[in-house]
Amino acid sequence: MGQHSAMEARSTAARHGAPSWLALLGWVVLAVTAGAIGGIASRDAGVFYGALAKPSWAPPGWLFGPVWSALYVLMGVAAWLVWRAQPATAAERASRRRGLALFVGQLGLNALWTWLFFAWREGAMAFGEIAVLWLAVVITTWHFGRVRPVAAWCLAPYLGWVSFAMALTWAVWQRNPGPL
Repeated sequence: MGQHSAMEARSTAARHGAPSWLALLGWVVLAVTAGAIGGIASRDAGVFYGALAKPSWAPPGWLFGPVWSALYVLMGVAAWLVWRAQPATAAERASRRRGLALFVGQLGLNALWTWLFFAWREGAMAFGEIAVLWLAVVITTWHFGRVRPVAAWCLAPYLGWVSFAMALTWAVWQRNPGPL
């Protein structure tokens, strides 16, 4: 057994051993932390969001917290499933590596949107940024699906919500050119 094979065996054992629940917790905490960073920017969002002209299909402000909480947990579970997977091919290993890197990057984009929209009130930038976030989530989901299809399904509600949030961002920005 060469050095690379021994390292791979230890890595696989670490991913599948007793501390696997700690890794799950770590991935969930990472996702929730992105939400918390965004949450700092939205601490006064209730008043601001309430004062904006919104389309009839806009959800009430209280719905965002519970939805995002569930999504962050699902996102962390998805990343953990991919992290602990044992890809059989080089392409699957590359998808795992790229998917996890994209996952971390899209978490940053996720947190940034809240700052752009609520703290800095930059409607055009928030819309452009959420379009980039949407693309990052699509590509992350695709990579996750190549490694663990169930992980891609865990990201499906997130992709749906970001799609909805992108449409809502556009609609609110268009209705509120002054505040945004």
